[in-house]
Amino acid sequence: MRYNKCMFSGSTRLRISAIFFIFLFPFASLNADSFMDNLHLAGLANIFVFAADNGVDSDPMPIIPSLGVSAAWQFIKFLRLELTEDIYIQNYEFNTERGYPMACNPENRSALVIGFLTGIQLTGVIPIKENGMQIRAYAGPAADIRIVLLAAGLNHPDDFQGDERDAKKQTDAISEYFWNEARWFMPTAGLGMDFPLTEKILLGFDLRAWFPVYRLWSSVETPAIDGWRFGIGLRITPRKKAGTAQQAAAQD
Repeated sequence: MRYNKCMFSGSTRLRISAIFFIFLFPFASLNADSFMDNLHLAGLANIFVFAADNGVDSDPMPIIPSLGVSAAWQFIKFLRLELTEDIYIQNYEFNTERGYPMACNPENRSALVIGFLTGIQLTGVIPIKENGMQIRAYAGPAADIRIVLLAAGLNHPDDFQGDERDAKKQTDAISEYFWNEARWFMPTAGLGMDFPLTEKILLGFDLRAWFPVYRLWSSVETPAIDGWRFGIGLRITPRKKAGTAQQAAAQD
């Protein structure tokens, strides 16, 4: 059974990779100079809120710091195709009574989850001023690609006694839950605004949400708020040189 679970997880990861590859492959044939002139890179720093309502059984509302990157290709004057990657780390346990994993405090942990929130968004950009101030609105598919590891530092006999509290069994159950029934699929939408910090840098503020659409078909009943993700963050974007920006505008 464990072999089949691993095969399922591996094939799911391959399907996710194939979807993103097929979606981005047409842009690989673009002229390199033209592509780079219209490519906007940014560094991201976020605070994520993982909404949950599990009472005293777990951390009721995990607040998690995250770092990430963004690459947006401007293919029309006011439209960009944006790829984002946000990385977070969180402790989890598996609640056998409720039948699903919960984010938890370190003392209750069984697994360490390293999450890669990967999204492809269509981003609309509305310039406000010529100095670079602009509003961004975006939405698109996203996947929460989670690596589930046995938490470090578990050395109490109860952690490995072979029953439902066994940390290894809980870690396997957490991984299986996350990858089954496409619980990794979380479309995203957000709003942002950029301000000129210096002549070379834009400072941006973002509000984002991820929607747990898998709840529509999941066989496990969870609290109504469970699975929702919200984020507030900062974005640092190097500004394009004036000449490059004018050439890109002329091409549009």
